[in-house]
Amino acid sequence: MDKKALSERDICTKFITPALTRAGWDIQTQVREEVSFTAGRIIVRRRMHIRGKRRRADYLLSYHKNQPIAVIEAKDNKHGLGDGMQQALAYSDALDVLFVFTSNGDGFLFHDRTGQAEQTETVLGLDDFPSPEMLWERYCRYRGLGPAERPVVEQPYYDDGSGRSPRYYQRIAINRTVEAVARGQDRILLVMATGTGKTFTAFQIIWRLWKAKQKKRILFLADRNILVDQTKNNDFKPFGQAMTKVTNRTVDKSYEIYLSLYQAVTGNEEEQNIYRQFSPDFFDLIVIDECHRGSAAVDSAWRRVLDYFASATHIGLTATPKETREVSNIDYFGEPLYTYSLKQGIEDGFLAPYKVIRVDIDRDLQGWRPSKGQRDKLGQEIEDRIYNQKDFDKQLVLEPRTELVARKITDFLEGSDPYQKTIVFCEDIDHAERMRQALVNLNPKRVAENRKYVMRITGDEAEGKAELDNFINPEARYPVIATTSKLMTTGVDAQTCKLIVLDQRIQSMTEFKQIIGRGTRINDDYQKHWFTILDFKKATELFADPDFDGDPVKVYQPGAGDPVTPDDEQEESETAAEGVEEELAGYELEEGATWQNDDATAAPVTAFGDDEGPGKRVKYVVDDITVSVVAERVQYLGPDGKLITESLRDYTRQKVKEQFASLDDFLRRWHDAERKQAILDELAEQGIFWEELIAELGQKLGDEPDPFDVICHIAFDRPPLTRRERAEQVKKRDLFGRYEGQARKVLESLVEKYADAGITPIEDPKVLTLAPFSAIGAPMELVNAFGGKAGYTRAVHELEDALYQSGG
Repeated sequence: MDKKALSERDICTKFITPALTRAGWDIQTQVREEVSFTAGRIIVRRRMHIRGKRRRADYLLSYHKNQPIAVIEAKDNKHGLGDGMQQALAYSDALDVLFVFTSNGDGFLFHDRTGQAEQTETVLGLDDFPSPEMLWERYCRYRGLGPAERPVVEQPYYDDGSGRSPRYYQRIAINRTVEAVARGQDRILLVMATGTGKTFTAFQIIWRLWKAKQKKRILFLADRNILVDQTKNNDFKPFGQAMTKVTNRTVDKSYEIYLSLYQAVTGNEEEQNIYRQFSPDFFDLIVIDECHRGSAAVDSAWRRVLDYFASATHIGLTATPKETREVSNIDYFGEPLYTYSLKQGIEDGFLAPYKVIRVDIDRDLQGWRPSKGQRDKLGQEIEDRIYNQKDFDKQLVLEPRTELVARKITDFLEGSDPYQKTIVFCEDIDHAERMRQALVNLNPKRVAENRKYVMRITGDEAEGKAELDNFINPEARYPVIATTSKLMTTGVDAQTCKLIVLDQRIQSMTEFKQIIGRGTRINDDYQKHWFTILDFKKATELFADPDFDGDPVKVYQPGAGDPVTPDDEQEESETAAEGVEEELAGYELEEGATWQNDDATAAPVTAFGDDEGPGKRVKYVVDDITVSVVAERVQYLGPDGKLITESLRDYTRQKVKEQFASLDDFLRRWHDAERKQAILDELAEQGIFWEELIAELGQKLGDEPDPFDVICHIAFDRPPLTRRERAEQVKKRDLFGRYEGQARKVLESLVEKYADAGITPIEDPKVLTLAPFSAIGAPMELVNAFGGKAGYTRAVHELEDALYQSGG
């Protein structure tokens, strides 16, 4: 046998898999081959999208089903034994795997990441692969898992037979948490981006600890009724009769799994603190969803619930840990046990990417000052000072500005999809109502179809709030546009939201991340694969902040506070008051429960009207003013997770030249490529938006160019040709003179297909099943007209060489 002639797959089948079997690995239960563990980054192309390559491990080995412990990267025998090691180590980083192997069929190179071996890397023969027991023993020693902890760690996931299993990052979060709890750690923080399945992750953690009898009575705390009900009816459903929802009435202590609102177990009066009906040691595990909210503050009533059950293990879940000088998740829970970020989720293809349309308005940039003694629309004399973006829609309403924003939203929807779910974030409830009115007036046709086309969904108004479920329901067409302030910032699973409008000045990174999270979910059934952010108040400048996708850093200082100016203090208290007013109104309580304000920084909740007086804030309304857009730009999310702010042409030139040192280098690669589309896909994964570039260049040429010409023109300043021009040049050269009959007709049709649709279709053999080829003959008949598959492939390559002869 000539081992050098074998493919990589042959090496796996004939050498690697038999070696694993001889070492005692069960191929059915402990060995998985060709494991794709990411979904492939979504690459947006105008209104189309493709998936990038999935990350795939050749072998993933597990001692038990829960825990992969080894990865093997295979190569064919033309490669050296360790040629795949760096690739395999990158996989082990992602998969949290400690033992790494590479093989070319001659043996194995073994890299031990535990530091327990005499040498980090060791060459092994084909008969020397470690047994499952050997690696598992070494794994447990490294993780600090003794005989008492192992039964807990080995407890399997819940499996309903549907084939749904945790994604790789969920598995890591679950396993690290179960291991930490088994070792006795009692405060744990998991940071997982919105849309990555925190609740499912929490369910699997609880299920395994509960089934292993490590934890017997468990409390799951959330801060919105809808979240508790969704959890009970969906992810937690397998707990069945062992589970109950806590109300503010007398509790039944016969259950094992309790789900509760914070608000259902706290109140102003001692007798309303229902949690005290439980003994302090009743629960041995408490899971706190969205732990960046009420429980983060030391002096909150919600924290007192956790302090009362201090002997239990506490696991905090959040997408956005809160870290300020006054409030800290890390101070309470410790450093995150695992973090899965928005950037990583987008890179893996589990979260939707976004593009940003930044709109700058003249009055926002230049400010506005009233004339002396000027009165507003309501007859109030306007305080003489310069008003800027910080004041708009809070202390000064420019009605033409509201109408301009509403018109830009309407134009965007009408130019793309007028029924795409849209959330408009406004400064306060009053602003949300004015925005609703403006959008209604600009969309009379849509509103006539259904009056709920635009709805204000805020905590103070029952009818709008009642439509929240319909808004987040993918099957419900209406409402389409929701104007809001604070209510929809968090806890809203809007799977099909495709447009997020920011007409709110956002200073909090936590709040910004939560708002962006409303659009990050993917829904294949409803073609939701990316979303757009329409930004009117420079909020997306926070994308450039290192904290946006960085690891949380503890800056908490007990008893300390940042010095603030009077203006800052006023703004913070107003923002807090608005948030408290709307969020408290948005919660659903059990009958008889009461509220208390746990935000120590919040000012008294006031009414924000237009009249002066105690507890009131003056808001001026101006209508006789002109407002216009001075700048508008589109920013795309690049493969590095940063927004591409330069022009697409400049970005494309940069990326092409990173791949190809010169025009000759590119031409050589292009002509040698078996499939030209492979090169285009590689560049697309670098963030090159072919359709936009083709459309831009096509406008100048009068017809669409080939991506080949886009590259040559933009990166190397070569004059471009259209696809039609390339096709006509091929026809003039009489390339098909030596072909007759069906073969000649096929080639002539391929040239026309190229002129109409580009290079991709003619590289796909399935094109022969389509018109006009189907009228010439059956696919096999057409291939045989060239003397067989090899002859057909050779003819297509000749055609490609001819197409790209000019300009190359």
